[in-house]
Amino acid sequence: MKYKAVLLDMDGTVLDTVEDIMNSANTALRKFGFPEMNSAQTKARLGNGSRELITKALPEGTEPEILEKVLEFYIPYYDTHSHIKTRPYDGILELLENLKNSGYKLAIISNKPDSTVKELAGEFFPDMLETAVGESETVKRKPNPDAVIAAAEQMGFDISQCVYVGDSEVDIETAKRAGMDCISVSWGFRTKQQLVESGASRIADTVSELNEMINETI
Repeated sequence: MKYKAVLLDMDGTVLDTVEDIMNSANTALRKFGFPEMNSAQTKARLGNGSRELITKALPEGTEPEILEKVLEFYIPYYDTHSHIKTRPYDGILELLENLKNSGYKLAIISNKPDSTVKELAGEFFPDMLETAVGESETVKRKPNPDAVIAAAEQMGFDISQCVYVGDSEVDIETAKRAGMDCISVSWGFRTKQQLVESGASRIADTVSELNEMINETI
């Protein structure tokens, strides 16, 4: 095997989380009298964490203290409403099971808070993962490479032995900064054209293609 470990982004790669995120963000926006987002707008604003999502959702020029109030409502609200419509993408559970049975070690990486990442990973992928890493006081959010480096270290591997799988320009940049290989997937929150424009070198359009790319030996 070319790789010993597969590190996977969470939102838009293994879990379809957009509806729960959108509904939670819209609840916060509505509470403070701001326009709500549709699915396309939500997807376009995802990838850089909660602060960036809410900042982009609010009208330009919104006072910083208002942003903080919306965030203070949104973050705990989403934390308790993150399991309603969220589900693994079709074929993902089978893929992870097959990879694990083939000897790969698996990890989930996300810009969500570390506690939320671990909770969702444990619920949807029980006994499949070695670790799950999110943003925390000691792990900066992507595209800072902290999370992928931490996951590789926790599993006992060098970055060169790992491949990172994600669905956005943030994931491509994260892998680049970490000095590791990257496979992008086109079923998430960015279009294939956007991935190409962001410098993606390998793009999987289906879970089957992703499996083939991970198992390539050269």
